[in-house]
Parts: sequence; structure tokens; C-alpha cells
Amino acid sequence: MALEIEQFTCRDDNFGVLAHDSETGETALIDAPEERAILAAIERTGWKPTMVLVTHKHPDHVEAIPALKERFGLTVVGPAAEADSIPGIDRTLAEGDTVRVGRHEAKVIETPGHTAGHISYHFADAGIAFTADTLFALGCGRLFEGSPADMLGSMRKLAALPLDTVIYCGHEYTQANARFALSVDPTNSALKQRAERIDALREDGKPTLPTTLAEEMATNPFLRWHDPVIRRNLDMADASDEAVFAELRKRKDVF
Repeated sequence: MALEIEQFTCRDDNFGVLAHDSETGETALIDAPEERAILAAIERTGWKPTMVLVTHKHPDHVEAIPALKERFGLTVVGPAAEADSIPGIDRTLAEGDTVRVGRHEAKVIETPGHTAGHISYHFADAGIAFTADTLFALGCGRLFEGSPADMLGSMRKLAALPLDTVIYCGHEYTQANARFALSVDPTNSALKQRAERIDALREDGKPTLPTTLAEEMATNPFLRWHDPVIRRNLDMADASDEAVFAELRKRKDVF
């Protein structure tokens, strides 16, 4: 049974998502970055949302909630740790909780690092995960509130999902992330080929998402802290996983 997905751009580089169960007609928004773009997607698909699944509190993920809740009567669901910062929240979620969109059940994974209370949603039956600003295509979120250890723990949780999981992220950062990835893993043939595909997609004005966990495990340096080639390139062959991850994030911050 499929969970239908409509992905669309919002603001400058955000992605919005409608997740729709065709059998029951139930539809959820994943975050609410921009009212106008979301309303256009609803009009285009005919899918009227009944809830919004919030990943974290940042304004570019929640700012459209009040207007959309007033218009559609949405149930707002989001992380318990950030409930005070999410407008109109009706239900709070923590690690291991579940939420349903029609026939499809998502398990909540706490993925702190970008913010302290960030969560991701894994729809195991549909083979889909919404990772927002934790796991990006070829990258990870900037550490605004969490430590490298926090984000490393979050990435380990996501890396444990089935490799065929389709990953939807919060932003179109892939091309810039590819340039950084090549700077620390320049001999990775899969990465070089992927970077070429990404450049072609962006040249044509097409999105680079979704991705898959398998592709990220093969090419994303923030999931490859254990790789001996990356460690040698960082001159950190014998360093701890946390130290390698922290160095990667530090370099990306100034890249």
C-alpha cells in the first residue's frame, strides 16, 4: 500500500510535502514553510490536509501553521520538547511514539542536533522517512542547539533504517553539500558520479530530492565518519567517531 507524496518548493530553498493515503483520503502536511506554496499544492492535487506533522520549531518550518489551521482545522502534531515554540500544537510526540496518516503509521525518532527537540518520522510500511533538517542529501543540519555528539547519535539512528528507505529532507542544499563532500572524499567514484547528476538536475531547475538511505550511506560524509579514506584525508585515522564527525561539521560550517 502506497503513501502518495507531493513534494514542492517553498520560500527560497525549503521543501513542502503532502503525504496522502489514497484509500482513506487522509492527507498530512510535513511542516508548514509557506502558506501560498502549500495552498497551490493542495489545489493542484485536490488533497485536503487534516494534520501537520512538525519536525522542529524553526520559523521556516512552522510559520504557515496558524493560517492553515484556521482554514482547514488542522491537527498540529509535533515534538514535545519544542511544544512551547510550535503555534497551535494539539498533540506532542517523543521517541517511539506513533502517528497515523490513514492506513500508514509513522514511528517518531528523536533526532536532536540542529535543534534540541528535532524529530523525524519513519513510515516503515511505505519505506519513507521525513528527516527535515537532520539528515540532508549529502549533508546534515547545522548544529544550532545540539553538540556533535547529539547529531552523531541522530545520524546513527537514521543509518539503522532499511537501506531502501526513501528520504525526504527539508531543504534543497544538495549541490553545495556535494561540493563539500568532494573536498573530504575526492576519490569516491559514486560521489563524483552523483555530483555530476546533481549539477545536471539543478541546471534543468529540477529538485535533487528525494534520496535514499543507500545512496547517502555511499556518498554522504556525515554518514561515513568510519570510512578510512575520509579519516586519512582529515589526518584523523585513529580518532574517535565523535571527533571525526565534529571535524566534518566544523569544516562544513566554514566551507
